[in-house]
Amino acid sequence: MQVAIKSYGGGGAMRCGEFLIHHSPIDTTVYSKTTFDGAGYEVDYKKEEKHHRHLEHLAEMGAVAAGACALHEKHKAHKDPEHAHRHKIEEEIAATAAVGAGGFAFHEHHEKKEAKKHHHFLG
Repeated sequence: MQVAIKSYGGGGAMRCGEFLIHHSPIDTTVYSKTTFDGAGYEVDYKKEEKHHRHLEHLAEMGAVAAGACALHEKHKAHKDPEHAHRHKIEEEIAATAAVGAGGFAFHEHHEKKEAKKHHHFLG
């Protein structure tokens, strides 16, 4: 949301209660490069882009770690047939965590692109 400052001039003015009504306004809108979110707080898109980039990298590392854990549990299932069922369950849990972390990385990648688009549009 951009801040617009309007200046009215030209035509006559008429007082109606506490409001001043202008006739035929001249629109001299000035847009600032400062943007605000829905709550009225200023948004720094460069900082937001950096934040999402960091979260994306953390999610990628989480996906790799969970994938490695799943492979390790799969290996344990083959090496330890007595507890193979337990290792297969742990493998599935780790694989699910890896998929979730990958999805989060994908989400953050798109959030980063959105912040970058706003940053370059305004900058």
